Amino acid sequence: MTTAQRKIGSGFGATSTATEVLDGIDLSGKLAIVTGGYSGIGLETTRALTAAGARVVVPARRRAEAEEALAGIDGVEVDELDLADLESVRGFAERFLASGRGIDLVIASAGVMACPETRVGPGWELQFATNHLGHFALVNRLWPAVAPGARIVAVSSRGHHASAIRWDDPHFATGYEKWEAYGQSKTANILFALWLDRLADRGVRAFSVHPGVIWTNLARHIPRQEQLDAGWFDADGTPLMTFKTPEQGAATQVWAATSGLLDGVGGVYCEDCEVAELAPEGERVGVKEYAVDVEEARRLWALSGELTGVDAFSV
Repeated sequence: MTTAQRKIGSGFGATSTATEVLDGIDLSGKLAIVTGGYSGIGLETTRALTAAGARVVVPARRRAEAEEALAGIDGVEVDELDLADLESVRGFAERFLASGRGIDLVIASAGVMACPETRVGPGWELQFATNHLGHFALVNRLWPAVAPGARIVAVSSRGHHASAIRWDDPHFATGYEKWEAYGQSKTANILFALWLDRLADRGVRAFSVHPGVIWTNLARHIPRQEQLDAGWFDADGTPLMTFKTPEQGAATQVWAATSGLLDGVGGVYCEDCEVAELAPEGERVGVKEYAVDVEEARRLWALSGELTGVDAFSV
């Protein structure tokens, strides 16, 4: 069943923090996997979940850096994972499955944004490969360990407004544009959650979220002049627009992963700790219709399974 993109009155908003949305929620005995859980909003997500009692597994491409960032936070363990390398995804999943533990929450927070043209694997465009295909393969390989009633949250972005899925050239073989490539990967995150929610059984639900505009290391590939031209900062480095703090940026994904208001709901795109509505024409708020199109979601799932060779739901 497809849930409507309609606000539900969460009581939270753009300035809410991850700690605030978890107030009164006890996650003792729960296990979460948070990709990218050692920097930016991922780190704040890890802090908030562990403070609420959860055990958090943080798979990281830079393990030593992750261990340093997470030092002193109880209830965290770090493993190795490079989402752009399907053998690395397989290795992490096999190690986790061998532990015999169940998974209550998956927050797919790791990603890359607006990077120079980069090819991985069989010539895949890096942003699509990392942000979407890597997480697709990860969740499908971990599926045997996903517990009844679990929630899976794909961290998307308002950047999805920049591009639908480019079915004729998803890997930009005919010409690369970094923001369009980023937008396509973020649309893919939304469609992934939509179709996963339709496939899942045992009460497992999936969501996608826009965390907000936060200045973190995710923006490391954006040149200074481009930042100035976009009107984000003035020449002195003073912000000319409102950025969320990392604590605020982590709130929507934590809310989607834990809120009781979302019981019986799934497959929806959320922003500012609320279910988003469809984007009005010409405005960069809400979710684009092509990103919540069920047929587009089905088609992307089939393509992703073909490309990665993994589909936990195939018969």
